[in-house]
Amino acid sequence: METDELSLAVVMQRKPLKSTWQPFQWLPAEVVLSPLPMGEPRCLRDDPAETLWLYTGLSLRLYSDEAEGYFLNIDSGSPCWFIMWRMEGELAVPQFVTLSYNEAARLMDGGEQVDTLPLPAPMVEQLGEFVAEYYRPEPKGKRRRPSFEGGAAVQQMASEEGAGRHGR
Repeated sequence: METDELSLAVVMQRKPLKSTWQPFQWLPAEVVLSPLPMGEPRCLRDDPAETLWLYTGLSLRLYSDEAEGYFLNIDSGSPCWFIMWRMEGELAVPQFVTLSYNEAARLMDGGEQVDTLPLPAPMVEQLGEFVAEYYRPEPKGKRRRPSFEGGAAVQQMASEEGAGRHGR
């Protein structure tokens, strides 16, 4: 099951840093529900204190098989947007937006840059409703004792190995 597509826009911000090695830092500044179609990025502000670029045409759907990741996001206490972005020339360009903690973790494990922004209350509510409908925690199974904890079977294996080595 998946939800209808939400059209999004992301504002990326470049802030100057007082550093010899890195003169500025890019970060997502805002995620906006936007009916604007994909278009060329637009510079909203460009001055020494701050540069803002608007990227339209991104989208988001919720999928029932990602319900655990959405649950983890909401359960964190600080629900957020996860924004994956890449440097393209001189600009930081958002590529993907998700609400799944697990999906964001997979992206980061793959070496992608992922930053977060707080999720607004109406989206938290919508995500919570989706999680309530589709998230079913896996039942806890019976824990098996690992072999390294010892036990009669391990002792018997050790004695059989010892007997085999010494020709008994």
